[in-house]
Amino acid sequence: MRRARNKLEVSGAVWLHKADAVLLGSDRIGLLEKIEENGSITKAARAAGISYKTAWDVVSAINNLSEKPLVRRTTGGKGGGGTVLTEEGREVVRRYRVLQREHERFLGGLSEKIGDVENFYRFLRRIAMRVSARNTFLGKVAGVKKGAVSAEVTLSLKGGDTVVAVITKESVESLGLRKGMEAYAIIKASSVLLGKDLHEARISARNLLCGTVEKLAEGPVNEDVTVKLSGGNVLTSVITRESAKKLALKPGDHVCAVIKASSVILGVSG
Repeated sequence: MRRARNKLEVSGAVWLHKADAVLLGSDRIGLLEKIEENGSITKAARAAGISYKTAWDVVSAINNLSEKPLVRRTTGGKGGGGTVLTEEGREVVRRYRVLQREHERFLGGLSEKIGDVENFYRFLRRIAMRVSARNTFLGKVAGVKKGAVSAEVTLSLKGGDTVVAVITKESVESLGLRKGMEAYAIIKASSVLLGKDLHEARISARNLLCGTVEKLAEGPVNEDVTVKLSGGNVLTSVITRESAKKLALKPGDHVCAVIKASSVILGVSG
């Protein structure tokens, strides 16, 4: 995929391989066409914007990989000889162009099936992002409150959940955070505390995300707890086995995750 005039489009190239080596691509076919047009390897190389040596290296590679030569040199005659395509060479060029047209038709149909390519590209960027933290959520900036040194950023997640992060003003400016833009909330699993019956509790942490225990994974010291939040996001918490025993957690239990705003890292797509 590439950007053309600020619009994302689906594109591709056709390459033919033989014995793990590239036999033909659009650049080599282009050179063959220049040879056919000019009848000279020198003129063809100049028209293709490459050196004479490079052109002959390409032609030699093509001929070596082909069952029959695609290019041959001629001698004598009024012009003193030159370089021409063989019948096999002309047929290969013709077939390649047919294949290329079919490929372009396929890509055009693929674009229609995908629909909003720009949105699909953003999705690919999101799933390709790699971070060490267990919890990464996509949301939109709902508000930015700047203080003397730090700023409070509220991120709206899908399903109505919100996450508040406290970061430096410098970070807000470097990330270009503003209301309505997409951003990621990144939270280490070890920074997620769990509790029961916390709806009425008074806590200093800004983030209280409630949901249902979906899965428990016991380790020798810690326990991984997967919580499905009310909005549909899945949150992972790492707590000690002792804490898990005290809470008597089991799948289906209603729990709340407590996360300090200073433990939330924000990121944006480049």
